[in-house]
Amino acid sequence: MKPFTKTLLAILIGAGAATLSAHAAAAQPTQRIGVQLWSVKDEIKQDFEGTLTKIAQLGFQGVEFAGEFGPYKDNPAGLKAFMDRNRLQCAGAHMHFDALVPERFEATTAFYRTLGCTNLVISMDQRGASTEQSAQMSQELTALSGKLAAKGMRIGYHNHAQEMAGTVGSTPWDVIAKNTPQASIMQQDVGWTTFAGKDPVAYVKRYPGRTITTHYKAKFVEGATGGTPVIGQDKTDWAGLTRAVRAVGGTEWIIIEQEEYPNGMGQLETVAASMKGLQGVLAKLPKQ
Repeated sequence: MKPFTKTLLAILIGAGAATLSAHAAAAQPTQRIGVQLWSVKDEIKQDFEGTLTKIAQLGFQGVEFAGEFGPYKDNPAGLKAFMDRNRLQCAGAHMHFDALVPERFEATTAFYRTLGCTNLVISMDQRGASTEQSAQMSQELTALSGKLAAKGMRIGYHNHAQEMAGTVGSTPWDVIAKNTPQASIMQQDVGWTTFAGKDPVAYVKRYPGRTITTHYKAKFVEGATGGTPVIGQDKTDWAGLTRAVRAVGGTEWIIIEQEEYPNGMGQLETVAASMKGLQGVLAKLPKQ
């Protein structure tokens, strides 16, 4: 990381810590703020504990895992203790269906239950590209929903552009929502929804109570989002979206995900900038 970006990141971390301290005594909002660790996929491999510590200092309340556990790969209890020391919760975990096949189901769920994680989200599946195969995949999601409920856990599915292709009401995303239980999480990725030309606010409202966790992602789309792919520096209606997830979505976790890093910015630095942008949006909305 370049010296000037280190300085900027230090400033942003300091601001995040100050904000967190200022609100420590206040009641927690209904929606907690987390970050998808894929956003810092390179930096977390270089320094797992240091990166998570900085994430906590930025004011994040939780992290959503994406398969990287640093020195804690076989030590979920140790990871939970480390997260507790940094006041971080497990907002969820991304995985593929193979992590939940019968021969791996108990090991996978035991690992995440130790972390206090109840939201297991399928990050992507090629069957999500068609309505016919999405219907078949929905049967698998439904079966997993029942199995996980017995353990106090939930299954979820995360969209990319392919699930949002087609006519509103008949997209693969609609098929999945209509053919899975209400308890199954429809984790909308706002960046990909916008990229596919759909309205993320409308989709929160279309399936009330299903957006238990959602990815706040600024994605550059020429003529649509515009601007920089950083929350608050693009054209996404973050205020309208936040009002929708509060009033209709049933959202427990707003999860920032960063996939684009403009102007030579580092991964954690860009996450910090999006967090600052989100805090600016939230500051202008009525208190919950």
